[in-house]
Amino acid sequence: MIAAIRRELLREGQVFYIHNRVQSIDRAVAHLQRLVPEARITAAHGQMGEARLEQVMLDFWEKRFDVLVCTTIVEAGLDVSNANTLIIERSDTLGLSQLHQLRGRVGRGRERAYAYFLFPPEKPLTETAHQRLETIAQHSELGGGTAVAMKDLEIRGAGNLLGGEQSGHIADVGFDLYVRLVGEAVAEFRGDGGEPERDVKIELPIDAHLPHGYVQSERLRLEMYKRLAAVRTDDEVIEVRDELVDRYGEPPPPVASLLEVARLRVRVREARLNEVNVAGSFVRFAPVVLAESAQLRLQRLYKGSIVKATVGTVLVPRPKTAAIGGTALRDEDLLHWCRTVIDTALAPVAAPA
Repeated sequence: MIAAIRRELLREGQVFYIHNRVQSIDRAVAHLQRLVPEARITAAHGQMGEARLEQVMLDFWEKRFDVLVCTTIVEAGLDVSNANTLIIERSDTLGLSQLHQLRGRVGRGRERAYAYFLFPPEKPLTETAHQRLETIAQHSELGGGTAVAMKDLEIRGAGNLLGGEQSGHIADVGFDLYVRLVGEAVAEFRGDGGEPERDVKIELPIDAHLPHGYVQSERLRLEMYKRLAAVRTDDEVIEVRDELVDRYGEPPPPVASLLEVARLRVRVREARLNEVNVAGSFVRFAPVVLAESAQLRLQRLYKGSIVKATVGTVLVPRPKTAAIGGTALRDEDLLHWCRTVIDTALAPVAAPA
């Protein structure tokens, strides 16, 4: 802390020092004065008279003081371009929006700015405080305010609909999915939702994921998973792949499989199916209703297939890598095979909505 203040003084800059307790703010000024005797230090807080507070701020603006020890009163409305170091005591007690606003007080000029968020090492951080500080550390780039606001919304909730009374549901299903479900419910209530989108469940033995060594940032991996879950056409899958190649290089096999899963999900949804999963030595497709001629075609193309008309399910034998001694197909080969089954036998006669 002493080094941070002195570094700022060496480049003739100024420092905001946040001490959010009016009762002890004078002691904080005296403590800092002992640590950095060459600095000119003053204090500002909301319980000061209007004229006195205005004079203190004017003096700081005109560089008569080097360090302003203050409460969070300075979190909005100040533009002191010469102040480029911020030190916050007990940052674990402040809200995420407060931390973000306070950080915005520095870096408003040409000089590089520094923000220090301090907390007592002898006291363990609460989970919420850790989330707030981690979010501030992760989103320091230009335009990061939106991501900070969304995380703040996730931590605190947003009133009754997405807030405290519903927090248990958010914890169970995830914030993004919960928001989508609420949006669908609102659209249905208004009558403008149209046909509800089918939920597609694909459960196949596939090694499909984004390896840590390929996309190192957890936030970026989650964003990419979200984008892949939202694709609705093959062209959108191609766009995601092109972006991955551009940002991270050629996709390794698990990523290529993940892209193929997204393509299969698109095809399954187009074919008006809901489920594709492994059932013993078969692959199960549902819901499917086949006419007698279509059942004959299915048996001709995929011998040993089973049609369960009463439940709208088709079981197709899972192929093997070799007729004798081969292992069951998996990964990308299995995905391509499933797509072929849909294209050749199921797509033209998939069950209506």
